[in-house]
Amino acid sequence: MLETALAVSKGQVPGHVITEILAAGREMMRHPVEPFPGVHEALEELSAQYKLILITKGDLFHQESKLAASGLGSFFSGVEIVSEKKAETYARVFSRHGAGPEHAAMAGNSVRSDVLPALEAGSYAALIPYHLIWAHEDAPLPTAHPRFKELPSLADLPKWLTEVAGSSR
Repeated sequence: MLETALAVSKGQVPGHVITEILAAGREMMRHPVEPFPGVHEALEELSAQYKLILITKGDLFHQESKLAASGLGSFFSGVEIVSEKKAETYARVFSRHGAGPEHAAMAGNSVRSDVLPALEAGSYAALIPYHLIWAHEDAPLPTAHPRFKELPSLADLPKWLTEVAGSSR
C-alpha cells in the first residue's frame, strides 16, 4: 500500500496518509487467520501421502505470519514465498523440492496465478474456486487440458491425486 501511495502521488504522499496506511497494515496483521472448513483435515491426509510445498506470493513477513497464525505450517515440507507466480517459478520450485514439474500438482484458487503457470510448466493443476477473486486473477478455464481439474473443495484433492497417480502408471 505504501508503494502504491508513493507511486500514485509521485513521491508526494502526505505524512497523514502514510500514518493511515501503516495503521491499516497493523490492523490487517492483527486480524485472526482462520483456515476454511476442512482444510486442516485435507492437509493432514495429503501430507501423509505426499510432500507438500506451499507456494505463495506476497510480502515475506506477512505470508510467514499468516502461515504461523494458521497452525498449518507443520503439514508443509517447504514454503516458497515468491514475487511472481510464473511457469519458470513453478518449474524451479518443483525441481528443487521433488522430481520436477511433470511429477507435481498445484492446487489453488486462481486460474491466472496458480493453474495456468503450473500447466505451462508441465505440472498437474487443480482449481479450487473461491467466491471472491480479484479481477486481474480471472482467466478462462483450461477445461480441455488433460492435466487440469476443477474441484469443489480441497477435501476432493486427495481422491483426484490418487486418480492421477493411477492413470500415469
